[in-house]
Amino acid sequence: MKLQEPPRWTDSDSAVIAVGARPDFTMDANDGDVVMDGVEHPLASTDGPSTTNGFRDSGPSGDTSRDRSADVDAGDDEDESDAGVGYPVQHRRRGLLPTGCCYDDRMKLHANADFGPNPHHPEDPSRIEHIMRTFKRAGLVYTGSDADLIRIIQSNPTKYMWRIPARPATREEICIAHHPAHYQWVESLSTKPTHELRTLSAKLDQGRDSLYVGSMTYDAALISAGGAIETCKSIVAGQVKNAFAIIRPPGHHAEFDHAMGFCLFNNVPVAAKICQADYPEVCRKILILDWDVHHGNGIQNLFYEDPNVLYISIHVYLNGEFYPGKPDNPMTPDGGIEHCGAGPGLGKNINIGWHNQGMGDAEYMAAFQKIVMPIATEFNPDLVIVSAGFDAAAGDELGGCFVTPACYAHMTHMLMSLAAGKVAVCLEGGYNLEAISKSALAVAQTLMGEPPPQMEVPKLNREADRVLAKVRAYQAPYWECMKPGVLDISKLQELGSVRLHDVVRSAQRQTLSEKYFMIPLYIQRDVAFKSYENQVLVTRAIHSAKKLLVVVHDPPELRTQPDPLNNMVELHNSWMTDGVVQYIDWAVSKGFGVVDINVPHYISNPEDTDAYIPRMDERAMQHQVQELVCYIWDNYLQLYDGVEDIILMGVGEAYLGIKLLLINRDIKLRISGVVNFVNGNLRPIKSDIDNDLSHWYKENSRVFVAKNHACWQDADLTRKVMKRRFGTVIRSNVNTLAGMMTEHKADVQKWILDRVSDEQQGETTEDDRRAA
Repeated sequence: MKLQEPPRWTDSDSAVIAVGARPDFTMDANDGDVVMDGVEHPLASTDGPSTTNGFRDSGPSGDTSRDRSADVDAGDDEDESDAGVGYPVQHRRRGLLPTGCCYDDRMKLHANADFGPNPHHPEDPSRIEHIMRTFKRAGLVYTGSDADLIRIIQSNPTKYMWRIPARPATREEICIAHHPAHYQWVESLSTKPTHELRTLSAKLDQGRDSLYVGSMTYDAALISAGGAIETCKSIVAGQVKNAFAIIRPPGHHAEFDHAMGFCLFNNVPVAAKICQADYPEVCRKILILDWDVHHGNGIQNLFYEDPNVLYISIHVYLNGEFYPGKPDNPMTPDGGIEHCGAGPGLGKNINIGWHNQGMGDAEYMAAFQKIVMPIATEFNPDLVIVSAGFDAAAGDELGGCFVTPACYAHMTHMLMSLAAGKVAVCLEGGYNLEAISKSALAVAQTLMGEPPPQMEVPKLNREADRVLAKVRAYQAPYWECMKPGVLDISKLQELGSVRLHDVVRSAQRQTLSEKYFMIPLYIQRDVAFKSYENQVLVTRAIHSAKKLLVVVHDPPELRTQPDPLNNMVELHNSWMTDGVVQYIDWAVSKGFGVVDINVPHYISNPEDTDAYIPRMDERAMQHQVQELVCYIWDNYLQLYDGVEDIILMGVGEAYLGIKLLLINRDIKLRISGVVNFVNGNLRPIKSDIDNDLSHWYKENSRVFVAKNHACWQDADLTRKVMKRRFGTVIRSNVNTLAGMMTEHKADVQKWILDRVSDEQQGETTEDDRRAA
């Protein structure tokens, strides 16, 4: 067999050859520095006459005039080797394909160096140079002699990455994803004088455009797109098993008709569309996974109605405020999770938009395990393209996230289980040179077959988990793997269904009405508390009671065991526990009037269609509960002149209402005692106006805190909660609210009776209650 001369990786990290001939671009014969407009451009120097763009040339790579689908079956002759990449055919037949790598120094010509002595921009040419240098130092590419490389390939064909030559993309290739006018605009940059480019860059650097341009921007952008094309085509054609394209400028923000966000041409969509056109039999469905910290608005919009391209983006959304979103611009492309595609592409667009920065390994691994891999497996792509921005990596200040190289390796490894391992990784963002190099190295090593390193996954952020639950709910109508455990609320509403917490409260009202003749308290509010009317129940003739028990509590606790196969919940496998009723029963028997204030975790609205709605956050709950308890005090409780003793009881998160009432109303002289049961936030009671409030609260309260509460896990926290502003804190032996209320019932009831007047503490009969 005659072995074709393989490509060679040179020791030079930065050889540069000009693309085309222009009057303003020359090569210095002495040192090889690029000279533009008479000024040296110190990007790099050449490495000798035997190299082209830092590599040994390995044959034609830019021929797009024929149908390349024939390359898939190339190599029937034992003595032939592929003309495109030069990898031995007998190794391809045995499945011993290498990992490809596409790199070209000419992409560094797009630089901000035209516009000042100390130019600085996050999207700097050093990004790809550092990655390539890291690959070489790690031994992923071979820089020795050609003869040695031939011997190594014959004995160990997958030891090194195989060079995929980059080339300029053609106009026809670019326009498969972009408007011709946009191509012409980028092309026109190559003929503009420096002062116009400087003015244009200053204008484009504002707002969402966030872009600089130079005299060599057009050339670099063509090679970046061409590199993505050749990388993906080499994988589909079976010349390499997978590949890493170290390319710039990036592309995923570039729209159909304009550039933005450091991006000129959208490299990945261009490559994807060309692969679909050139290899229709073997590359029909493509998964594009975008883990750049910014949403790939350009990719989303180019494939939003395409049923054969599944686009999944994991990014920081921050309620639309994180780039490329702008809350003051309603026309801004949106990375919100509600954008699921349109027309035939409905369900083929998936946005996992984090609520904030600071996400790390736990969140990204959870996103892959819960969303990405199940949907990708169901989609069953023929090719996977990763828009690999590394600006979510730990150390990148622009992204502000904490994804480690090990996590990138594990995500890559999971993607390699798809499409028979045909994975093309194309560089996007990432602006910390150390972080981007280490992360890219971890990905490349995984592509080459090294197992991902062992990693310890931290605890998943609670809000991030809610984001994933919402994504599941939005995608459930389109993917079978997302349906278990997700309800179609719109269909349930058509059937006249109601939320369970409304049913539970109605049942409580009926029970308390029949047993204790309790009635809803009238709340004179048109909008704010319209939903609270049935949440406040009182015993009859409460205005004449001598003693009052005011209970502000969470809804009953629900426990259920879902079916392990379909996640269905059956009523006979569900239980409701309500610890409050036993105290109401006791209070009525002791002659107390009772005010029962139920604080739902969420007030239902008829228009709610989300399958999962999180409970109110602290701020929303504080606003509503404060207004509610103060309204009840001002309009009812303080007007009962005959009341001698008032006991306040807070249960669960709703005990926030006790705190807010004590702080906002001067009522401590009328309160005989406070009892709280806490398994969530432990809240201090302190007033800037009443300096004696904390001391009073300490002397007149019992605060039972769950056994597993975080305050007991640290000695410093334990000492802190023993201070007077937290009340008299008692550690319970149980964890649930109903369990604590039952465990401490006798002690609490005795403590209450010791603090109230001696009159009317006898048992109240049924006849007495009916007479009242």
